[in-house]
Amino acid sequence: MNSQIVEVPATQWQLPATNSNWINALEQGKVLYFPTLPFTLGEAEQTLLTPAVLEENVRNISLAAENQLKGAAGDEHTKVLLTQMLKRYRTQSAQLIYSLLPKYKGALRCAPTSYRPKTVEARKQSWRADDRRMHVDAFPSRPNRGERILRVFSNVNPDGVPRVWRVGEPFADMVETMLPRCKPYVGWQAKALNKLGITKSLRSEYDHFMLQLHDNMKADMNYQQQAKQITMPFASGSVWVCFSDHALHGVESGQYMMEQTFHIAPEDQYNPNISPLAHLSQVMQRPLV
Repeated sequence: MNSQIVEVPATQWQLPATNSNWINALEQGKVLYFPTLPFTLGEAEQTLLTPAVLEENVRNISLAAENQLKGAAGDEHTKVLLTQMLKRYRTQSAQLIYSLLPKYKGALRCAPTSYRPKTVEARKQSWRADDRRMHVDAFPSRPNRGERILRVFSNVNPDGVPRVWRVGEPFADMVETMLPRCKPYVGWQAKALNKLGITKSLRSEYDHFMLQLHDNMKADMNYQQQAKQITMPFASGSVWVCFSDHALHGVESGQYMMEQTFHIAPEDQYNPNISPLAHLSQVMQRPLV
């Protein structure tokens, strides 16, 4: 398996220059790793490095693009600090992406910014929601009709503990194994789900197959254990970037992580012919949206 991790030697969030090899690797579903690019917390923000800032029974604290804070516990001062920290992370993440991928400027749509102060090992979830199992991101209630999911992660652990991921085989190799197991798309079911409010919009055939791939991967413990993969410890003080709908990943351990999500239409990429939508449409030999 060709390395799915590409290291980028950057120390500033505003890159002095981009590189076509980095762009190609990212759009092909690989993970860009910035081992010396810390997101530095201010003195007051150090007090946020505790699970106590998280509301009970939620996975993370999030700041919507409209600056609405969700999932935070604590007093008003704590919530103000969290909002400021998340805003700054959003700004620096955008700076990184636009300097890395200048063609994306004006095409990206900003999604929520999140902070995850809990240990991964403490999560108790169903197998479908268990992100410790390798998967590609696809969401039951939020069809995206092929829109890409671009994420910027940062390990802010104060004790030097890495965020450990498993990074799997190329997307095309997984599809070859998992697509034959997928149930066929049924249009009337998609319409019923939308009418009942279970999905926020009509689930396309693409969304259906991405969910099926997500679920089939997570349900198959033999695949989880035997499929080609590498264990990747993302160091404290590092950043990594990937299209999480394309890069196979599962988190094994870690605590205190920042995450910024962006969306972009496949046609706005440097290479519009490389995306999960393009690949699945080619395999199925028909348009899926």
